Amino acid sequence: MQLRAIAIGLALCLGAGTALGCQSPEALRALPPGPGITPAPLPAAAASAPSDGVTPTDYRERLRPTPYGWPTRASWCVWIEPGATTGPAALWDQRWLGAVAAALASWEQVLPIRRAQEPGQAQILIWRRKPRLQNNRASHGRAELELVEVERSGQWQIEPLVTVAISPGQAQTAIQATALHELGHAFGLWGHSDQASDVMAVSPGAKPLLQLSPRDRATLGWLYRQPGLNSGGVRPAAGPALPAPGAN
Repeated sequence: MQLRAIAIGLALCLGAGTALGCQSPEALRALPPGPGITPAPLPAAAASAPSDGVTPTDYRERLRPTPYGWPTRASWCVWIEPGATTGPAALWDQRWLGAVAAALASWEQVLPIRRAQEPGQAQILIWRRKPRLQNNRASHGRAELELVEVERSGQWQIEPLVTVAISPGQAQTAIQATALHELGHAFGLWGHSDQASDVMAVSPGAKPLLQLSPRDRATLGWLYRQPGLNSGGVRPAAGPALPAPGAN
């Protein structure tokens, strides 16, 4: 099995369709490098701030698509790194797993999600580890996106492949809040809200957020009404990748 991926410079931290079973693709292959990330095309009315001073109902203008379109799916398969069940590490591993599972359950309320038994079956891989430094900055969580072409039942299609690292070195509620935020990126919210009351806020507040806000839900609803990844064979010309939008 070959795996080649497009480097699109997306690394961020902190529904429609029917859910399908999680199956490994028959083959994977690379996409040619794209021109980087471009701002989402929005109607002028949606991109402008409200004139009456009312807080916008969503933050769609802060999201970024890939060169191949919005990295969404009709259904998702998620694999979570298993933990120890016996021995001295079991207590801490099970606490981490419980916090991550609680965060995933929040997203299961609004998206079709299945748990994969093997990493090769999943589009989202969640690892119990502290993210590596990025731009000399440490973080408790990070989501990183690649795009791959996969063959399923003889048909090639573009799919997102997201790696999520969640540090176990936090309080259990902090792990859950971190996982909730990073999974938001993984499910397509590649950007940050400017409101501290949103799970996808650019920086965490003093109190961990454990439930999606109305603005989180509204933004997700808008995103999943947009066209998904282009699987029709029309690919952008190769070009230099833009810097990643950041990590926190």
